[in-house]
Amino acid sequence: MTRITKQSLLVTGIILLAVGLDQALKLYVHSHFALGESHEILPFFQLCYVENDGMAFGIEWFNKIFLTLFRIVAVGLLGWYIHILMRNSVRTSYLTMVALVTAGAIGNIVDCVCYGRLFGYAGWFYGRVIDMLYFPIWVTDAGQVLFFSPVFNLADSCITVAVICIILWFRKDLDASLKK
Repeated sequence: MTRITKQSLLVTGIILLAVGLDQALKLYVHSHFALGESHEILPFFQLCYVENDGMAFGIEWFNKIFLTLFRIVAVGLLGWYIHILMRNSVRTSYLTMVALVTAGAIGNIVDCVCYGRLFGYAGWFYGRVIDMLYFPIWVTDAGQVLFFSPVFNLADSCITVAVICIILWFRKDLDASLKK
């Protein structure tokens, strides 16, 4: 089996696994929780059902259709970038990070493109992203969250963790790949 074939299988596996887990968790929360419902798993971790029209962590910068189309174009460009990386013998660990970013984007695209229609509240491309991971790590006695109040999903986590890893450990790989 060639190096490119092995990397292709790895990238495909990472993307399918991450998107599959993300969608399974979103569908579980949608079907078992009421909107706004929350369950404490640990004192610093809760599963809660939130929907948002925006980007990661509920940020809303652009209108919905623009954001959805931007995500689709970004995934197309990431797919092309992955192809180029494999042809240029990039380190597999860097390729893994790019695959995680791609998987996260795909996970949120599925929500935006399909959920409005699937769940009957909007048309195609106007679905809301389901978020459920909440880590109110530091909370005051009055219940005010002092650290990390955003609710997010597994797709957001894939993107965030991979981008942080690229910044911390793969800057040379990124720089080298952009110069070719």
